[in-house]
Order: sequence, then structure tokens, then C-alpha cells
Amino acid sequence: MAPVQVQRLTCTRCDTQITGSFPLPELLQLTDDELQFLLEFVKKSGSLKLMAEQLKLSYPTVRNMLDAIIGKLNTFSDTEKKKK
Repeated sequence: MAPVQVQRLTCTRCDTQITGSFPLPELLQLTDDELQFLLEFVKKSGSLKLMAEQLKLSYPTVRNMLDAIIGKLNTFSDTEKKKK
């Protein structure tokens, strides 16, 4: 499956439009669950311990969840670098 590309950006206030082919920002390529995890992680000041308590999961499990997201973001970055 090819990555999603944005074709048009529109200002809702003045209706200015920019057309072209733009990749989605890396964070918008994550799943809803992954984004929610990152938002909660930031709200917890980056504390995996607090995330584990909130999610009622072990620290290593939460660490693995974060590592998986980091790996996915790195894959997005590597793919973009290869295109340039």
C-alpha cells in the first residue's frame, strides 16, 4: 500500500488553497491508539512508570509499546530520507 499523500490544503477562513503532493507528517501516520499513547505519555512528563500505572500494565510492556512506536517513526523517517 502506498503512503497517503495530501493533495490540497485549504484555509477555512479565507479559502486560500495550496495544491500539490505532500506527505502526511509522521505523527499523523500513527494509529489512533499510538497517538493516544503518546499524548498520555507527554501528559505524564514522559514517565513510563506513571504510564504503566495508568494502563495497569507492567513497565517492560509499556516500554515495549513505546519502542514499537519509536521504531515505526524511524521507519517513516528512513523512508522519507530514501526519497530525497
